[in-house]
Amino acid sequence: MSFVTSALLVTWAVLLLLALVVAGLVRQVHALGGGAPRTAPLGPAPGSPAPGFDRLGPGLLLFLDRDCGVCEEVLAAAGALGHPVRAVFSGPAPDDEVPGAAAVLSDEHDGLFAAYRIPATPFAVLVDGTGRVRAAEPVGSPEALRELAAAEAAR
Repeated sequence: MSFVTSALLVTWAVLLLLALVVAGLVRQVHALGGGAPRTAPLGPAPGSPAPGFDRLGPGLLLFLDRDCGVCEEVLAAAGALGHPVRAVFSGPAPDDEVPGAAAVLSDEHDGLFAAYRIPATPFAVLVDGTGRVRAAEPVGSPEALRELAAAEAAR
């Protein structure tokens, strides 16, 4: 076999391998192009029934943790919003008095935290008088809590 014939066979073999690699990459890009799988929504959907409404009633539910650095500030700001406030702690409530909270529930990690699908603290849920969730979102600062309350008051 001559050198030219050998080079031609090797070239065709390399082209065939390259075509297989490109086909595999196209398949991977197509699989990735479908997007990431949808994650569960944060908290309950607006308009859905509020879990534990008979126990909590209407108002602002603040899901907190005593080790959360900003939770105390968010709870202090909640008292000025004009809604009844329920402070729901995943573990034990703080030893000192909780500012501005009408009711404090503690050790609710497997209870209300699970029922409301709370991913992190602080998390605010506004519940109306009919037992429906009006808004539910994480609030990382007192200002975010005030914005949530203002947006719901404007509706």
